[in-house]
Amino acid sequence: MKFTYYGHSSFAVEIKGKKIVFDPFISHNELAKHVDVNTIEADYIFVSHGHEDHVADLIALAKRTDATVVGSFELAMWAAKQGVKKYHPMNTGGKWNFDFGAVKCVVAHHSSGLPDGAYGGSPMGFVFITDEGNFYFAGDTALTFDMELIPRFATLNFAILPIGDNFTMGVEDAIIASEFIQCDKIVGVHYDTFGFIKIDHEKAKAAFTTAGLNLLLPAIGSTIEI
Repeated sequence: MKFTYYGHSSFAVEIKGKKIVFDPFISHNELAKHVDVNTIEADYIFVSHGHEDHVADLIALAKRTDATVVGSFELAMWAAKQGVKKYHPMNTGGKWNFDFGAVKCVVAHHSSGLPDGAYGGSPMGFVFITDEGNFYFAGDTALTFDMELIPRFATLNFAILPIGDNFTMGVEDAIIASEFIQCDKIVGVHYDTFGFIKIDHEKAKAAFTTAGLNLLLPAIGSTIEI
């Protein structure tokens, strides 16, 4: 599966020819200034919650690409009010079979408010179950025992976890989360973008290695096979 990292918690995967973008925050991210958001294509845009550092490019990207926006009921309805034509509201615990595979919404412990002050609904993570591989995107979340349920839903090929601390899990909690979800290949996100979440890359990788885990920190704008 191709995985393209756009910085912060924004990335894309391609499954069965469908381009799926997550939490688009690119044009406002100084670390991603070399990425031209206007060249990004999307068939679907999955959004974990409503904070600006996850939705800043959502409306423009959805309108330009005619992508289907998937997120909480409140977030999807908010996108519709901004002029987005295609959207699919979901909520925690729900599952839907899309044309690329199944997606189950799972618990994320965080907050969620949209840029204009509207309520963003419950933050969520997503478990993708597809013929080309299974993965878990935790979204912005604290470490929670709910993660122990993930292996009941899918055997994961990889997981995308926040590691920046302060607003979400840090490295230590992400290592425990990796054990809970029974996954040893982790892509770290939600780090370095702001002063509050800067990390030491080498220390983070060493901590994961010591725990018998593989932490991937792709360069912003790069595409890897995973």
